[in-house]
Amino acid sequence: MVTDTTLERRLARISCPVERTMLDPIVQDDPWDFYSELHESCPVFPMPEIGAVMVTRYDDVRHVLTNPELFSSGGRGGGTKSGLQVDNARRHQEILRARGWGHVETLQRTDPPVHTRYRRLVAKAFLPRRIAEMAQRIDDVARGLIDGLLDDGECEFHLDFAMPLPGIVIAEELGLDASEIHRFDRWAHAMLALAMRPLTEAETIEAAEVELEAQHHLAEVFAARRAEPTSDLISTLVHAHADEEGVEPLTVAELQNLMHQLVTGGFETTTSALDHGMWLLARRPDVQERVRADLSLVGAFVEEVLRYESPVAGLTRRATRDVEIGGVEVPEGTMVMVRYQAANRDAQVFDHADEFDLDRSRDAQHLAFGVGPHFCVGAALARQELRSAFTQWLARTSGIELARPFDGPVHEPSFILFPMKELPLRFTPA
Repeated sequence: MVTDTTLERRLARISCPVERTMLDPIVQDDPWDFYSELHESCPVFPMPEIGAVMVTRYDDVRHVLTNPELFSSGGRGGGTKSGLQVDNARRHQEILRARGWGHVETLQRTDPPVHTRYRRLVAKAFLPRRIAEMAQRIDDVARGLIDGLLDDGECEFHLDFAMPLPGIVIAEELGLDASEIHRFDRWAHAMLALAMRPLTEAETIEAAEVELEAQHHLAEVFAARRAEPTSDLISTLVHAHADEEGVEPLTVAELQNLMHQLVTGGFETTTSALDHGMWLLARRPDVQERVRADLSLVGAFVEEVLRYESPVAGLTRRATRDVEIGGVEVPEGTMVMVRYQAANRDAQVFDHADEFDLDRSRDAQHLAFGVGPHFCVGAALARQELRSAFTQWLARTSGIELARPFDGPVHEPSFILFPMKELPLRFTPA
């Protein structure tokens, strides 16, 4: 393994004329011109200050994601300069280990074959048959939420719909009390805090305290399901060992880490996709009217929103050896940031990539859910939630528009996600 100093030196030698950086919150808020610049002159973008490269071309992103032996999901970070907010992360984990459960590597942070076991357990809740069974309930939740908003003719879409819809659905699937979704949303924000923006020491401690609250609540649920099994996903995970001879039960730390990923994924990512889809409808009345006139286009609309906006901006891998990406030599130990957003706007793959096109050919699949072993396990559920939501909104309203202009940045600072701060809407009940 190269030392941090050597790694930084080698990454600094990568030639790149682009001076802006993805670490800038202004770029995070509106990254599209930056991605175009990288595509043109620096598709493998060096970030020696954090021991990383950012990969932006579609083919290169696919290459990284489909070769886990070269680009590992496990042990991401490594040395003292190979991760963001390293001191804060250590402090955060010290607090969890002292009074709860420190993070262990399970689903997202493992490679096959270890990853395969965890994925098989979680995937039971997201099989196509199960999603088909849930479709009517998702429609009902969407309708119920819209019913509470129609009389006013306006709403804060993010808080009034985009968070509650996936929040209620994932809470029910896990076996948690859906009436507490605002509490669970607070947990999700705390669990993701270190990946969103640089935190102060006080903010780091606060995030750890909220996650401890989540951990101890969930530990009580694990114990209850252990004593009295039910049909929810938590019970499935607690009793997963019963289906395989000689397999040890998942530890509480493993269960906590799996729940960490399910709670954050269930709340944050679909919420962002809902926000961005509705924001696009508000900006594009032509698209809004066309889809409303033919609701069979909702599926195409959802897929193009996922490509065009990519609510998960990108994730990371670690180079397991010296390796080449797009003609650039990347040293062993480098954090490799695969940028889904940039890949989905790659003009070499998508014609008129920076345009929203409802009639776009699906020959090239977008990477909003990733690809390879870590393809999003909840993709089918997210798609159903999006289809249900936009079908209901377009069938039951007209004239959706912004209630007021945005005051400042549209998005919360985040290096891996693309969360909107708010979405004030005005509309006319159908």
